[in-house]
Amino acid sequence: MNFSKTFMLIAAMTALFMMIGFALGGKTGMLFALGFAAIGNMWAYWNSDKAILSMYHAQPLTKNDNPEIYAMVERLAQRGNMPVPAIYILDNPQPNAFATGRNPENAAVAFTNSLQDLLTPAELEGVIAHELAHIKNRDTLIMTITATLAGAISGLANMAMLSSLFGGGQSTEEGEESNSGNGLFLIILSVLAPMAAGIVQMMISRTREYDADRVGAELCGQPLALAGALQKIENFVRHGHHYNPQAESHPATAHLFIINPLLGKMDNLFSTHPNTSNRIAALQELARTMTSSQTTPKDISAKANPWGE
Repeated sequence: MNFSKTFMLIAAMTALFMMIGFALGGKTGMLFALGFAAIGNMWAYWNSDKAILSMYHAQPLTKNDNPEIYAMVERLAQRGNMPVPAIYILDNPQPNAFATGRNPENAAVAFTNSLQDLLTPAELEGVIAHELAHIKNRDTLIMTITATLAGAISGLANMAMLSSLFGGGQSTEEGEESNSGNGLFLIILSVLAPMAAGIVQMMISRTREYDADRVGAELCGQPLALAGALQKIENFVRHGHHYNPQAESHPATAHLFIINPLLGKMDNLFSTHPNTSNRIAALQELARTMTSSQTTPKDISAKANPWGE
């Protein structure tokens, strides 16, 4: 997805935000919503990485803590001709990973401590390469902004619902009831706006997952290893063996992870991630065309899938 299309999608989310503001407070409400969206995005630009890492209680990982992982990230960053991001560990039994930060110079990659136990070294390298690809492609800022707008739209939609239920109609300067105070309109808008925002967020996120899979596979040179990692993580989450309380409490951040961390919310219309089998098929096709070193099926299955799939 190019930047012009991304800009159009974010503009659509901003328009939804302004529409709810208009429904709640007329022109004044619309301008207030626009200003709130601008301030929210400015805050997200400077603080999104810190906020998300704090939300998941991430702890920094240094070279002394784990020289192998640190060397792996350094090697992949060098291949991608990009700065080495900060590395964080999440104390979480659900194997997963994400990247955050406003640009490659101020970025971080984080993964759960259970991920290293589940994957082979080649698969773990594929996951880290995928997250570095998000940073290299500057996806993290765009996806954070869409998450901020989606969360704000949901919040305003709830206000619209409450306004409609408790007679929050607005009056014009002439004292007449404004169309923005129409209860039925507010109810419809409060339902449809979050759905529309979710679709826009999904469109941005799904496309960028395919791009990150491709670039990540090229960085590590082993698309089949990344494919094996995706299958293992997806199986683990889909079977619901471990709950991710932070992700469940903050669903707007789900699209940041390599696999949707929300239990029972995968492969549906509003899923933030494309179907894992489609991603694996794309990586298998890439493996057939790549001339660089590849991981064989034997390497990928070196550490058996604990769920037998």
